[in-house]
Amino acid sequence: MSKSTAGKEKKNKSKGSALLYRPIGLLGGIAAGMISGAVFKQVWKLAANEDDAPGALQSEYRMREVVIAAALQGAIFAATKAAIDRAGARGFSKLTGSWPGD
Repeated sequence: MSKSTAGKEKKNKSKGSALLYRPIGLLGGIAAGMISGAVFKQVWKLAANEDDAPGALQSEYRMREVVIAAALQGAIFAATKAAIDRAGARGFSKLTGSWPGD
């Protein structure tokens, strides 16, 4: 088998893996949103002694509070999504023998 043929087969296999993984990734994103929302709510309650985080359009909060809340929420979501995506990719790899991101 030539290098060109082997490269095409690997490329087709990785495209197929990416397509098969897409629904798993979508479900993982939804789960990450739900989980990170619940985690953020609990973290905010502990950090600020308030039930709800400030929204960007709520005039009673200072800019600093709004930006800190948004940054914290984003960091929690990013970490949760990365953990869920990684776990999903590892499970997919064990089942199929190929890594979805390659």
